[in-house]
Amino acid sequence: MLSLLVAIPLFFAQAQTPPEPPAATEASAPAAEPTFAVQTGTRIPLNLINSVSTRHAAEGDRVYLETAFPIVVNGRIVIPPGSYIAGTVTHVKRPGRLKGKGELYLRFDSLTLPNGVTRDFRARISALDGRTSEELDRKEGKVISEGNKGGDVRTVGETAVTGTWIGTVAGSAAGRPGMGAGVGAAAGAAAGMVGVLLTRGPDAVLAKGSTIEMVLDRELTFEQTEIEFGMPAVRRVNTDPGPAPGSKKENKSNGMPGLGRRAGSPFPI
Repeated sequence: MLSLLVAIPLFFAQAQTPPEPPAATEASAPAAEPTFAVQTGTRIPLNLINSVSTRHAAEGDRVYLETAFPIVVNGRIVIPPGSYIAGTVTHVKRPGRLKGKGELYLRFDSLTLPNGVTRDFRARISALDGRTSEELDRKEGKVISEGNKGGDVRTVGETAVTGTWIGTVAGSAAGRPGMGAGVGAAAGAAAGMVGVLLTRGPDAVLAKGSTIEMVLDRELTFEQTEIEFGMPAVRRVNTDPGPAPGSKKENKSNGMPGLGRRAGSPFPI
């Protein structure tokens, strides 16, 4: 009985003890920053800043370009126009004499966005400007100059015609116009062939300002903070064509072209 009387207060004391608060949960990890990936195989149009040709270029020369069209991923501009691309000439082959075409290999190495974010990558040429006469090996990214067989034939033919005319004139003076024509034609053709053998074919040329297209060989990934470009600069367009040639007027009172004086004021306007 005594033990029962002692146990009852202990029971009520335990019942009134407040429960321990639950252990504090670990702080939730911050949400991952979204990323934007430009996929392998993406085609990017570029404008050439400097010209490249098989006549002047050497292996290791640098090529500089800028993007001509925005690249968008998930509704965000990731590579805006005016981003810089740096490339390298990896192989140059001059066109041969009589046969053989010029060949030019370019490799694209790095991309720099307008805000300074840079990525190293690898890419190759996938298309050329439609105005150029060069050919493109799409599989290898090789630029090939046009052939000149027609020009070689024309050179030989023109020199042969010239030789025939000179030979005819010389043969007529000697009383043998037919023989002179034949000898002149042969001599002219031979001279034309020598000229062809001493002259190289057309060089492969990628002119400054022309548009080419590159295709990415690997993925380019950017975080959201890396593609913050701010407000684009507003370009002022001058719509005033200016004075026509020869129509500029000079103010004889002060000798300064294009300046006059407001009435009652000593200062030019």
